[in-house]
This record gives sequence, structure tokens and C-alpha cells, in this order.
Amino acid sequence: MVVISADIFNEHSGPVIALALTSLPQRAGFPLVLELQSVNLGKRAWIKIGQIRTLSTRRIGKKLGRVSSEELDRLVEGVNEIIST
Repeated sequence: MVVISADIFNEHSGPVIALALTSLPQRAGFPLVLELQSVNLGKRAWIKIGQIRTLSTRRIGKKLGRVSSEELDRLVEGVNEIIST
């Protein structure tokens, strides 16, 4: 999972807002999917922007890295495209 809610929110709230992460190559492109470049997970990874979740902080494992500010901007752009009319 890629947590997109702000750290200050995450510290004071039970749930976090997250996007699904997969290592399976995706046929869909942006805005539904964005290939993760900034975090080295040992294999290719895609963020599934269309799969937004809220998760309890108790279900979150250890932090593996932080997406770049450019990727975060693209993620927000993708979410905005999906929810805009």
C-alpha cells in the first residue's frame, strides 16, 4: 500500500488513506495506474490509483520508503481525474 494521507493526519487518526500497490504488470495506464520509480522495492511496482482504501494504522506494516514529490503530485492528479466530473 502507498499511504497518501498527510503524516499529521495519520498520527492523530485511526485510519490512513492508501492506494493499492502491485508487482504485476498493468495494462491500464495513467490515471488508473502509475509505475513506481522512486522507491526501490527490488522489483517493478505499480500504484493502482483507482483502488483507494482506508486502513487502520494497526494493519500497516513497516515503512519501505517514500514516493518522490513528483510521483505524489502525479498520484493526486490521477485521483483528481478519477473523481472529477
